[in-house]
Amino acid sequence: MGCGVNKQAQQIKALENCKYRIVSAQNLSVAGANVKNIMSGQDINLASLPGLAFGLLRKDVPFRATINMEVSNPSGSLAAINEFEYKVLINKQELAAGFVNQLVSVPAGGSVVVPVDLNVNVYQFISNAKVMSEISDFLRAGSGANEKKGLVTLKIRPSIMVGNTLVKYPGFISIDKEVSSKILL
Repeated sequence: MGCGVNKQAQQIKALENCKYRIVSAQNLSVAGANVKNIMSGQDINLASLPGLAFGLLRKDVPFRATINMEVSNPSGSLAAINEFEYKVLINKQELAAGFVNQLVSVPAGGSVVVPVDLNVNVYQFISNAKVMSEISDFLRAGSGANEKKGLVTLKIRPSIMVGNTLVKYPGFISIDKEVSSKILL
């Protein structure tokens, strides 16, 4: 059993040294409406969101997306985890947290794309005029010639199997990436 734990610890250590890149975002929706359809020209068309008014009244505006993250392993060792807990922060403000219950295995010198599903209530962001203005500017830049960038932080907390027990890594591994508005639209 000790060899198995040591092997998994080495795989997590290799995971820490991997390179992470957000390659795409799919299925972005706010209050059930596709984000691409919300954009009309250079403006955000909130009238195209019939569910938004109801969501604002309930203080529950669901945002859903699938973020495809490429994990590249430059080391000579396999990088792997059994499952992981994650937090997504945008410009250092936590947007979402969740759990991925799947084996992620990146061979030495290889790469894989891992889909991370987000499902979060964005009421606190939409109801804040300053934050909404920043979001609007970011999205408008993505649909036009101007490009805006924002800091996305992905924090992952891997788990390993010790015998028949799942043990969580003692802390989160932070991955900071600058993301272009063009990747969303």
